[in-house]
Amino acid sequence: MSDAILVERKGNVATVTLNRPHKLNALTKPLWQRLGDLLIELGADESLRCIVLRGAGGKAFSPGNDISEFETDRSNPEQAKAYGKLMHRTLQALRDCPVPTLALIEGICVGGGMEIAGLCDLRICGRSSRFGAPINRLGLVMAYPEIESLRDLVGEKRALEILLEGRIFGAEEAQDMGIVTRVVDDDAVESEAYATAERIADGAPLVARWHKKFLKRLRNAAPLSEAEFDEGFACYGTEDFGIGYRAFLAKEKPDFKGR
Repeated sequence: MSDAILVERKGNVATVTLNRPHKLNALTKPLWQRLGDLLIELGADESLRCIVLRGAGGKAFSPGNDISEFETDRSNPEQAKAYGKLMHRTLQALRDCPVPTLALIEGICVGGGMEIAGLCDLRICGRSSRFGAPINRLGLVMAYPEIESLRDLVGEKRALEILLEGRIFGAEEAQDMGIVTRVVDDDAVESEAYATAERIADGAPLVARWHKKFLKRLRNAAPLSEAEFDEGFACYGTEDFGIGYRAFLAKEKPDFKGR
């Protein structure tokens, strides 16, 4: 299963590829485990500035879980609960990842594939991409941690529409729902995604991590503590702040250090 996910790094950008093109990158139990481990590992790497998630083969990001595992690994509530805990650990690792994440979506992005992509910070797809969660046709319920992520992404009414209809829909509608950030021509998805990743990587990495942290904190309605409020000004004490404003005045590209 080690080759079912590939990891490649170029500079400050890492690419994680779901690598089961013969199955359109359908997700398996070992793949969920490995993806979670990788996200925790990459999230702890302070030198990384962006993580790109994609599927191999150009035809699919992922159609969701491999149906062939249902008889062996999800045939009863006990097995399903154990499987679900593994999935939820991985989704939580993606949700908590301090490094900016970007989903490069080609083709099919359905079910668990849409859940993974939807938890990425940015999501870029081609015009022929297709989305949905047709699990009602399998007699399956989306568990609480997953349905929470879908609701946070598209809102409660849209989430209910997606789940009740089980309809597969196109890229433009997905963008309208908020499932994807940007839609481009199919042959431009890769170049646009990596150009976006480079723009992220060119920015101050501490700032990117702070912005992710602050937006996540603001989901909580509790008042900010004094320490939390003060953290909004900590950037002025970083080396990168000096690099950034001096480069701006000199009309040069800043070379941020991440400190």
